[in-house]
Amino acid sequence: MGLSNDKVSATSHDLLQAQAHVWNHIFQFINSMSLKCAVQLGIPDVIHSHGRPISLSNLISGLNVHPSKAHFISRLMRILVHSNFFAQDQQVQLPLLPNNNNNNENIVHQDLDDEEEEKAVVVYSLTPASRLLLEESPLSTTQFLLMILDPVVTDPLHLMGTWCQMNNHGNHDHPASPFEMAHGRPFWGLAAQQPKFGSLFNEAMEADSQLLARAVVEECEGVFEGLNSLVDVGGGTGTMAKAIAKAIAKAFPNINCTVFDQPHVVANLQGTHNLDFVGGDMFEKIPPANAIFLKWILHDWSDEESVKMLKKSREAILSKNEGGKVIILDINVSADNKKMDKKSIETQLMWDMLMMVDLNGKERSEAEWEKLFLTAGFSHYKITHTLA
Repeated sequence: MGLSNDKVSATSHDLLQAQAHVWNHIFQFINSMSLKCAVQLGIPDVIHSHGRPISLSNLISGLNVHPSKAHFISRLMRILVHSNFFAQDQQVQLPLLPNNNNNNENIVHQDLDDEEEEKAVVVYSLTPASRLLLEESPLSTTQFLLMILDPVVTDPLHLMGTWCQMNNHGNHDHPASPFEMAHGRPFWGLAAQQPKFGSLFNEAMEADSQLLARAVVEECEGVFEGLNSLVDVGGGTGTMAKAIAKAIAKAFPNINCTVFDQPHVVANLQGTHNLDFVGGDMFEKIPPANAIFLKWILHDWSDEESVKMLKKSREAILSKNEGGKVIILDINVSADNKKMDKKSIETQLMWDMLMMVDLNGKERSEAEWEKLFLTAGFSHYKITHTLA
């Protein structure tokens, strides 16, 4: 029995839509690498330095690209404009005529009779997203981008399928994650033994902390009320603690912050009157304080390791005999997807896959968070939603 033309047409349309969906996911890495290329070339900074929308020719002249590759820049900009990293517009330019004043300059002819002599030139400008990629911006995410898209981080993703077929249960000889499978050691071991990647990671976390600290202080300032001491566990170079200390200094001038991280991370770092650096192992003992601050820490670890860290955090606040709290900045995977937009959900799910592949960690739902807290001995918790 044959199908009507309408049914054949509809089926073909559905197939083509499905193919486009598959293709877009297959090629998604091209968006990431195009953005990385733009950052490596310094395109956002060149546009920003120009001070106004920039033409393609002026953009190319400001980049360190070989003349034989200059014509590729328009194609690179095309995909980045489509991804909303740059804005594109047309600007009318009047033709330049030679200046007879012998000063080697051109002047714009202001008395044109033929409007067709005017030329529309494509110009590019920054968007809010590309402003976050300016190298000197205090909220720059450039280092974070370069770290996440480094082959050290991306190579293990190719091994997900093979790793999933391996029996790791009770077998310590098998890699605990695709990252360990690719590099022969866990993420933290590699970061400690390869200074170049370790520095890239610390710079990425520092850049990320600048942006998040602002949101934390602006939207969650009340969580710091009544505190006189805070330990930032795994705080790296201390950017988060510095940002928090600076932002709440006026409202809470007596708070003292301590950055607690691995000895090689905090070695040679100088503190201030309200900021100290202490080296140690967060699974052994955390310095006592009114508040323990865990920013993007627990998602790096398994449930068992997270419970152990939370128990150490609880011991640290109880040892002050003043009461206290553990402050966690992390993702809460929404159980009700209707409350979140699709992009935010996708961000959460991609972070979860990254944690699984590179760190043997996970992003957690509220039910999973609650289980950790109760197992670690806490009686109650409060979740404050911010940043979607």
